[in-house]
Amino acid sequence: MALAQTPGTHTLLVMPFQNRSAAPGLEWISEAFPEVLSQRMSSPQVYVISREDRIYAFDHAGIPGAAHPSRATTYSVAEQMDADYVVFGDYDFNGSTFTARAQLLDMKKLKLLPQVESSGPLTSLIDVQTDLAWQLLSQMPSPPAVAREQFVKSSAPIRVEAFENYVRGILATSRQEKTRHFREAIRLNPNYTLAMLQLGKVYYDAHEYESASLWLSRIPKDDAVAGQANFLLGMAEFYRGNYEKAYTAFTFLAARLPLTEVYNNLGVVEGRRGRRAASIEHFTKAVAADPSDPDYRFNLAVALYKNGDNAGAAQQLREELQRRPNDAEAKGLLENINRGLSAPTAPASTTPILGVPPTGVRVPLERIKRNYDEASYRQLQVEIHNLTEERLGKSDRKAHSAYHSDRGKDLLARNATADAESEFREAIALDYNNAAAHAGMARAYEQKGDTFNARSEAQTSVRLQPNVDAWLVLARLDLKQNRIDAASDDVKNALKLEPGNSAAQALQREVSAKQSASR
Repeated sequence: MALAQTPGTHTLLVMPFQNRSAAPGLEWISEAFPEVLSQRMSSPQVYVISREDRIYAFDHAGIPGAAHPSRATTYSVAEQMDADYVVFGDYDFNGSTFTARAQLLDMKKLKLLPQVESSGPLTSLIDVQTDLAWQLLSQMPSPPAVAREQFVKSSAPIRVEAFENYVRGILATSRQEKTRHFREAIRLNPNYTLAMLQLGKVYYDAHEYESASLWLSRIPKDDAVAGQANFLLGMAEFYRGNYEKAYTAFTFLAARLPLTEVYNNLGVVEGRRGRRAASIEHFTKAVAADPSDPDYRFNLAVALYKNGDNAGAAQQLREELQRRPNDAEAKGLLENINRGLSAPTAPASTTPILGVPPTGVRVPLERIKRNYDEASYRQLQVEIHNLTEERLGKSDRKAHSAYHSDRGKDLLARNATADAESEFREAIALDYNNAAAHAGMARAYEQKGDTFNARSEAQTSVRLQPNVDAWLVLARLDLKQNRIDAASDDVKNALKLEPGNSAAQALQREVSAKQSASR
């Protein structure tokens, strides 16, 4: 099909669905559709516009967030947002069956694609929505690489009552209501990381940083929302004065997403910890990535000044003042440098001596960045991805598959399991015989706790081409299931391929210890 050959990533806007039901208490489901469809349809091939960005765009167009604009109005705003597709829909409930219908608008071709429909009991609301997502994706240029049933079952189950509280929490306008709904969602579903993130944000916005840290730190590092959670966790710990914990959170995030605000905040934290060289290194990265941001230059100037590099600090301050001429702190620091005053190396003297420059020079604090702009980074990645796909579309499928497999391995190493899984799926779709892609998919399933599919993918991988990664997945799975002899054989197979592999050697020691203990 021509659609399947279209390269690149597409931007998707999901609108709240219209409530056609006369049954009371179902209005919350309107906003539930963008939540579920956004999660299910998002992938390296589909960039979904966030709820915050959607509300912001419609608000600037003079349309209240709670309104249901006409399709013509939605088209006009979506065009300004440069969306490729828009999802419209409605739902109904007759007392026993919940039915949802959706339609995809192709913005570039100005064409409404055929309506899709899904139905089931109200208790299966999320499955109905997930099924709808599969059907909509099947109409797009990058259809799902898995069967409909597997797609529906691939996401962790969520109780409808927990999901309802989560959505009502998002829609709530008061802090008390938000807290109550998110807490109830977590009570009903203790592993509900989206609710934990939102609850952490409520506490963070209220400057209750201890409570914010408590909830944000519970979100696993491989979760899809771990990026935003760790940024807020780092900020909360920073404001609490726990610089070591703030450093840990920001360091994790920097390894996963190389955002300039994260480099900047690492520099600030390192400055507070008295680690001047590390602070300069992080601020330098931030300036190199975004030289137009005056805060990054100011912070680098402060760090250089503290480290005795007055000339370097002065250069950064002059650059900063060209962009923000009225920055009083920057002007004051530059004046001190021009007067030959160095940063104090000891507590400031309160009694200046005549004719001697005072040692009590006030050094301004570095500026923390409070914004977390993962969306802009993702959009940039979309543009890079599109260009890469266009180039690779002209190459052979094996090379194209290898590119996605390598990206998947990189994402997996950064705990971005969901994104990695999408890359491995794309690699397998392009070249089913790519053993490395199957091994990567096995590791992704293993991290998710999906033992059955992890084993299946690892076995497929070694059947196509024996490799260490797949044998080690099988070894870990066998060891977990107490199949010690099988695990031993798996490790031996891995070491035959790479005798010096440290991970295989460590696993062999663990297996040997288990064997000794069982005798």
